[in-house]
Amino acid sequence: MNELIAKIKELSAAFIVDAGMQAEKGNKAAGTRARKASLELEKALKEFRKVSLEDSKK
Repeated sequence: MNELIAKIKELSAAFIVDAGMQAEKGNKAAGTRARKASLELEKALKEFRKVSLEDSKK
């Protein structure tokens, strides 16, 4: 679970940086990276929800 949380933090940080670059500077490449990070973040969050529910049932 700790590894998953670390991955979520890493993906969130990458998303925030790239989304900020797109919003502030109009950097199209950063927008592409932000969209990719958002998809990876979505998958990681779904995995966290799954693991969290399993842990709460124990």
